[in-house]
Amino acid sequence: MPALPEHFRFGVATAGFQIEGGYNGPGQPANNWAGWEQAGRVERSGIALDFWNDWEHQLDLAKAAGCDAFRLSVEWARCEPREGEHDETALDHYDAILAGCHERGLEPMVTLHHFTHPMWLGEEFWLRPDAPELWHAWATRAVERLAPRCRNWVTLNEINIYALQTWFTAEFPPGRRVDVAAVVRTLDHMLTAHVLAYDTILERRPDAVVSTNNFAMSVYELDRLLIDVLLGRSHGVARHDLHPWLVERRSAYHRAVAPRSARERAMRRICASAVPLEKALPRAIAAVYASANERCLGNVQIDWYDPVVSNHIRIPGHRTAGGRNWQPGRALWDDPPDPPGLVRYCRSDTEPGLDVWIVENGLCNRVVGATSYPRLDGWDRPRYLREHLGAVARAVSDGLPLSAYFHWTLADNYEWGSYEPRFGLYGIEREGDRIAWSRLDAMGRDSAGTYRDLIAMLRDG
Repeated sequence: MPALPEHFRFGVATAGFQIEGGYNGPGQPANNWAGWEQAGRVERSGIALDFWNDWEHQLDLAKAAGCDAFRLSVEWARCEPREGEHDETALDHYDAILAGCHERGLEPMVTLHHFTHPMWLGEEFWLRPDAPELWHAWATRAVERLAPRCRNWVTLNEINIYALQTWFTAEFPPGRRVDVAAVVRTLDHMLTAHVLAYDTILERRPDAVVSTNNFAMSVYELDRLLIDVLLGRSHGVARHDLHPWLVERRSAYHRAVAPRSARERAMRRICASAVPLEKALPRAIAAVYASANERCLGNVQIDWYDPVVSNHIRIPGHRTAGGRNWQPGRALWDDPPDPPGLVRYCRSDTEPGLDVWIVENGLCNRVVGATSYPRLDGWDRPRYLREHLGAVARAVSDGLPLSAYFHWTLADNYEWGSYEPRFGLYGIEREGDRIAWSRLDAMGRDSAGTYRDLIAMLRDG
């Protein structure tokens, strides 16, 4: 197999709220998870990985795992803890972290919204008519401060998942169920915010690569629709012709993205009925056609776990690691690995002139207290890394324009309300606000060493 191109990046992906620590406690910045933490509805985030204070050590660990890229987020709640009160020292601190990345040969990629916003905006912030403009004002402030040290940007992380888990599956605050209108409105507002930030970042730094990453999903309205709205104009599609073009794109997407089971076809019909393309995303479409840029996407970014929507619906009481799951959905540690599927999906998402980046991909296992449960399918993280990176390398050698891979994540962190799901290359043991690092992952495997060795081998061919 030929060596990967020199410009190919390997990294780890992280998110501020999940690693920094110091949120939602007395005297600390509060974000939209504060109410749930204080009410005991979710586990407290606490010190997390203490990245805010321990960032140099953790960047060293990323470098030791073979990385030459590092994805992090800049947290609005930390930089503006109260309305109109801007903490310049927080932005200075983020700037120092970016400088530390460069000192270690880690190309930084900054996310401006990773599922969180200040609590003073309320849990229903993204339903507000002025939400795109308010967020854009914050993003502009961050970009003006950090753009000299950062070329690669994610505006808003997984817009599709944020909308679904906030308003449909009730997994994010405020936890409303099956509110389709709120899902669609949030998608529209967040995609509009992306376009506003895209233009601003390119104004400040013309060489920037700016995108938004979808959680890979097999239903068009929940995934590829967002990207096609951003790209339609660059395909020469006039605004009044956009709807029939999107209908054609949906058909092609559903032909390309397996499976075609009866359950999956039913899910696609339901979503097509709930989100009619002729009415979807009006503000975002208007923003795209008003943009100073013909194409509102710098590359295609993919978060890959299991994209098959119907697979995530399970009968309560099904077996899971450590017992039975009484929820109607599937736990993260039961997501099935599918390395060839990753390549098929990347191939279906290619766009002329745009590179494809995998900006999240990883395997989850479950830890409760001091007990680490094996996955039911027997997979471990070294095997997952070997097979997925092998698939990526084969795809690159076959001509697929893949040029970056970010593993989720560096170390076991706060997975949106719980420390049970573990994704880290490095394992973490917790006792209150004390954490202890291990060179092994939560299953006792040397995943960081595996990642480092695989990267070296792939670079050497």
